[in-house]
Amino acid sequence: MGAELNAPWLAAKRCKSMTFSKSMLLIGLISAVVGLGACSTQGDLGQASQADIQATASAATAMPRFAGGEKIHITVFNEPTLSGDYDVDPNGVVSLPLAGTVRAVGLTQSQFEQELAKKFRSEYLRDPKVTVTILQYRPVYLVGEVEKQGEYPYKPGLNVLTALAMAGGGTYRANRNYVLIQHIGDKGMKEYPQTSATLILPGDLIRVPERYF
Repeated sequence: MGAELNAPWLAAKRCKSMTFSKSMLLIGLISAVVGLGACSTQGDLGQASQADIQATASAATAMPRFAGGEKIHITVFNEPTLSGDYDVDPNGVVSLPLAGTVRAVGLTQSQFEQELAKKFRSEYLRDPKVTVTILQYRPVYLVGEVEKQGEYPYKPGLNVLTALAMAGGGTYRANRNYVLIQHIGDKGMKEYPQTSATLILPGDLIRVPERYF
C-alpha cells in the first residue's frame, strides 16, 4: 500500500528531474555560444591586413565550393526518383539512392555535377544530365555586443553591416569601428572594418567587441 501511495510522488520526482536535466542542457548550449563572444582577446590574431580583406572578398565573390553542413538540390533529367534535396554531411559527402556516397566538399558546382554524372553513369544511367544548386549555406554566428546573439542564414553577398542588422544591431556598448571575424579553418579572430565593404563567408563567427569610452 505504501509503495502504491509513493508511486505518483516518485513519478513526479523523476519527471521533475528530467525537466531539470533538459533545462540545464539547454542552458549549457546557450552558454557555449555566448561564451564564444565573451572570451578574451588572447586568441585574436590582430588586425586584418589588406591582403586578408581582399582574400575574403575574392572568396565571397568566387564560384562557390561545396562544404559540409549545406543543403543542396540535385536534378537528374527525366529521373524524378533520383532528383531531390540532399544534405552535405559534416564529412563533406552526399548520400544518394543507387549511387551511394559522393564526395562534394571543395568542388565547384560544375565539378560536382560531373562527378555525379560519372557516378550515375557507372551505376545506373546511360547518359545522365545532372544539375546542382545550393539551397542553404552554412549559417553565420553573431556574438558579443549585438542585440540578438545566435545563428543566422548566409546568403551570397552578405556583408558585415547586413549581418549586424540581422542580429538587431549593436548594443549601446558596441564598438562602431570594427568587428572580429573568424573564418572556417582560421586559428583565431581578426579585426575587420565595420563597413559594407567587409564581406562575410559561410560559417563565419562574427564578434562585436565592447567599445572603450
